[in-house]
Amino acid sequence: MIFRRSLFAAVLIVTVVVSMAAQAPALPSEISDKDFWRMIVDLSEPGGTYPYENFVSNELQYQDVVPALKATTKPGGVYIGVGPEQNFTYASVLQSKLAFVIDIRRQNILELLMYKALFEMSPNRADFVSNLFSRVRPAGLNTKTTSAALFAAYESAKVDPDLQAKNLQAIKVYMTRHGYELRSEDFSNIEKVHQVFSRGGPGITYEFSSASPSSLVRPSSYAQIMNTTDPSGKNWAFLANEDNYLFVREMQRKNLIVPLVGDFAGPAVIRNVGRYLQERRATVSVFYISNVETYLDDSQRQAFYANVAALPVDSSSMFIRFILGNPARGLPWWRQGMGNVSTVAPMSEFISQIKSGRKPTFQEIVRETKDPVVLGGLSR
Repeated sequence: MIFRRSLFAAVLIVTVVVSMAAQAPALPSEISDKDFWRMIVDLSEPGGTYPYENFVSNELQYQDVVPALKATTKPGGVYIGVGPEQNFTYASVLQSKLAFVIDIRRQNILELLMYKALFEMSPNRADFVSNLFSRVRPAGLNTKTTSAALFAAYESAKVDPDLQAKNLQAIKVYMTRHGYELRSEDFSNIEKVHQVFSRGGPGITYEFSSASPSSLVRPSSYAQIMNTTDPSGKNWAFLANEDNYLFVREMQRKNLIVPLVGDFAGPAVIRNVGRYLQERRATVSVFYISNVETYLDDSQRQAFYANVAALPVDSSSMFIRFILGNPARGLPWWRQGMGNVSTVAPMSEFISQIKSGRKPTFQEIVRETKDPVVLGGLSR
């Protein structure tokens, strides 16, 4: 009798657990416009300041980590990143189901919403580049055109003021039609960003219309960033081929790339994302943190690490860091002439250390970082 009672209790517990799991919301395959905007508002926190405009990336080495990501992470997870267009490439590489892009500047979510409108307006890469930079599409481009040929075709194209005005109006209509509750200054900032891309063209760099953070980072143009490769010579950029572009375009169409405002060391945004994922039994596959740690003081850095510890991860979850020249010398595999380096590091190990009470310095983190090229099965 006691055995039967125990068996019945065990079956009942399992049934309840399974039932609760079945009732928990799943990670969405598509998000409505209303819920998309609600997520931006509810998950974000008050923004802050940053000394640079950050219109485009300046990390020419960002694809160096792709073979390591392919070798160590599970496809189809949740991606978290920071900054502008490099997030599209990483989301495509990882075949992400959902992506969050967190930035301290509200201007970044406005730029990403501008991108979102441009993806909808552009059924293919050639149209996208035309609309992004306000250049009339050159003849002879098609879905098989290489990235190098695509940007070469636009290299001598001049800005078209009529196309720029037409596209800007279409972007504003897009925002209104989808119900984004933007302020008048938001529309002014979107106009500013769009004009910067129009004036800069495919040759735009991080320094264009902006101060530059360091002479250690050689400014690379948008075209160069789209045409760089991993160490094996493969280009993974979201504009490298039509499949990559269409994957990101579909994510945008389904509202699966969610831009948020927040401070990595702040009290809410990362924890809000972690709570959202935990409620849906989802894990972070990659957190691209760039070189944000170098902009935080010691107390802010530890606050950031405590926030990271609230994220659901598994054994394959990885950080992506961008480490500048001088700190990069602390890498055990650093060699003369390396310069800036993109790296990966396991999130689960790091979170376990944080939860155990460790408070690592950035220098310690750098010293413990393994070579991503070797992790990817390649050699330098």
